[in-house]
Order: sequence, then C-alpha cells, then structure tokens
Amino acid sequence: MDDRVEIFAQGDHKNILLPNFDAGEGIQANQHVIVHGAEAMILDPGGHKVYNKVLSATFKETRGAQLSQIFLSHQDPDIVAAVNGWLMTTNADAWCSALWKRFVPHFGLDRLVTDRLKEIPDEGMRLNLGGADMLILPAHFLHSVGNFQLYDPVSKVLYTGDLGASVGHDYRQVSDFDAHLPNMEGFHRRYMTSNVAMRAWAGMARQLDIETIAPQHGAIFQGRDLVARFLDWAEELQCGLDIMQGIYKIPR
Repeated sequence: MDDRVEIFAQGDHKNILLPNFDAGEGIQANQHVIVHGAEAMILDPGGHKVYNKVLSATFKETRGAQLSQIFLSHQDPDIVAAVNGWLMTTNADAWCSALWKRFVPHFGLDRLVTDRLKEIPDEGMRLNLGGADMLILPAHFLHSVGNFQLYDPVSKVLYTGDLGASVGHDYRQVSDFDAHLPNMEGFHRRYMTSNVAMRAWAGMARQLDIETIAPQHGAIFQGRDLVARFLDWAEELQCGLDIMQGIYKIPR
C-alpha cells in the first residue's frame, strides 16, 4: 500500500514523506523529498536494504525536476550507508557535517564522487533549491556531535532528524500528543545529550514559523498546537547526562 504522506503541495513546491519501506531488523526510518520548481532534494536517504525502493519512489516524486541535493543530518548508517549509490546514480551533491566528511567514506564512497560530498560548517548555512533558500540549522548533540536539521520556509516544515523520533506504533501522523508521548520519551531520554542542548535548540526553533515537525523516525507533528506541545516538552526534558551520571561505574 502506498502510505506516502503529502505534507505540503502548493504551486511548484511539494514536501513528501515517502512510503514506509521495510528495513528488516533495522530501525524504521523516514525518507523525505522536497521539490521546488526544477530541482529536488532528498533528506536522509537511508541504508542499502531500502536503497532501490527509495530511489524508485524518489524518482517518481521528482519527475520533471532534477535531484540536485542530498541532505545528511548526521553520520548514522540509517541515513548515509547507501550514499555512494545515490551519488553514482544521480548528479546531486550530498551535504553533511564537516566533522563527518572523513568518516562517511568508510561506507564505501567511490573516489569518483568524493568531491560531491560537501561540508556543512558548525553554524549551519543556507542551501539554494531551485531558487528557494533552505535553512540548514545546527542541532549539535541531538544526538550526534555534528548534527543538523533542515527548515523549509516555503512549506514551514522543520525536518528534525532524530529529534522527535518515535517507535512502536503504526501511524504516520500524531493526533494526540499525550497518547504519543510514551512512543518517544524513552528514546529521547537515552539518545539526546542533555537538557542544555534541548533548551538551546528550543530557543532557536521558537524563532521559526513552523507548521510541521517531521522527524527521521516515526510520526510527524502537523499543526501549530502539536508543534507548540513538542517544543514545550523538549525544552523541559531531562535526558542523557542529566539522568545518567550514576552509570559511570566500573562493572562488578
């Protein structure tokens, strides 16, 4: 069944959450496509097990537009493991944290395409997509040391990577924040570094005009009420070093 989600579509701009492809024993992961005019980009395209299906679905969505950009929020295999295939199959540039540029080739990056793996500076940047500026925003330590998110000002979608991720459910959009909370709370308490990082991120995010938060795992948050609930929750969350100081012990 085609369970793709059309997050936004207006004029020559659209934001699509691709169908949910089975990665076997691997964690579920979302792949997002943005099309603006004659250009398109894919966010966190995934690993080898889903590569062929994601590539086919992406070309279906980008028909009439050139895939020019690949955004890699951080270095995890569910994001970058198949990036060599994407660079060999398309003419797109791939963007990742400058911290990870020398690590990504360990996934098998061919020398013919290494010059198309581009660095994102720590402070983020603007990336032109067919005449529209996408904002690449720092989200370091949430959870990776070199971690970025992407904000699309046309659709007002903030793509948050692992922040907002959820597991253990079969729906693609959150309808009840409180009922959804158990599906993401444990993940965030363990994977996010600290409340210091969460508060810094929330302060930045509140400066954006956000209609949708779209994580890389699980369900998306559509509507300003759900976005506000998520920001409030994230800002106060105790996680990572806040709650794990006692684990630094020599095992018995």
